Amino acid sequence: MFSKKKNNELKAIRGAITCEQNSIASIEIAVKELLNELLKSNQLKPDQILSITFSVTKDIDVCFPASIARKQMGLEKVALLDCQQMFVENDLRNCIRILAYAWLPSNKEPNHPYLRIASKLRPDR
Repeated sequence: MFSKKKNNELKAIRGAITCEQNSIASIEIAVKELLNELLKSNQLKPDQILSITFSVTKDIDVCFPASIARKQMGLEKVALLDCQQMFVENDLRNCIRILAYAWLPSNKEPNHPYLRIASKLRPDR
């Protein structure tokens, strides 16, 4: 189990992914892929994560990404929240964004996973 030590800081980690379509199966695949990458690329264990907010574009409305996350990967004790992303004309479609707060070593910069078409949101990555 993770314990907060002097050399750890609470850090914000952003990320995003697009799903193929507005279906439970497609959203489930995308959420799992995004969370797996979040954990792997930041060398996180679930007990290091304080919370994750999921925001989705208005075209995703068949399920809640947080409910998918809650059922997997040991995230049942993490505070999870869903909300709708602000609509902006010509924005990505079928996009799921995350903002996670996690305890990371003070000297480690977070890795922000932007996957699939959502990688266009961060051309610097």
